[in-house]
Amino acid sequence: MKNTLLIFILLVFGLMIFSSSHLHAQSDNSSFGLGVMIGEPSGISIKKWFNNRTAVDIGAAWSLAQNESLHMHSNLLLHNAFADTPKLSFYYGIGARVIFANTPKFGVRAPLGLTYLFDNIPFDLFVEAAPILNISPDVNLSGNGGFGFRYYF
Repeated sequence: MKNTLLIFILLVFGLMIFSSSHLHAQSDNSSFGLGVMIGEPSGISIKKWFNNRTAVDIGAAWSLAQNESLHMHSNLLLHNAFADTPKLSFYYGIGARVIFANTPKFGVRAPLGLTYLFDNIPFDLFVEAAPILNISPDVNLSGNGGFGFRYYF
């Protein structure tokens, strides 16, 4: 059962990343960002833009608070730019999170955040809070949160 769940989760992550054949640039020249997130958990953040409003992110991070375990998550994100500050966007989404520990956990994430895309450099800053409904092994609520930055290639 655990192996089947792990295979399913990895397939979902892969499909979310490679699901679009038409990739549009988040800025003039780049749509793939790589950076860090600092918070609970802290680690690497990847973001792939499909158009000016839709993106997928992936996080691979280490938690010191929850039994020092590896967390992986991926989300489909929708962005709404502020009319008076178009480089600043509110975003929300839905995704999945897996904790690889002695007792693995699987949950559904609903991230909410703000991101700022700089004009002249391929760089963003973000802050995020993500309520999580853990599904396995027990059903309960938890959450993640933090801030970070990404450089776009």
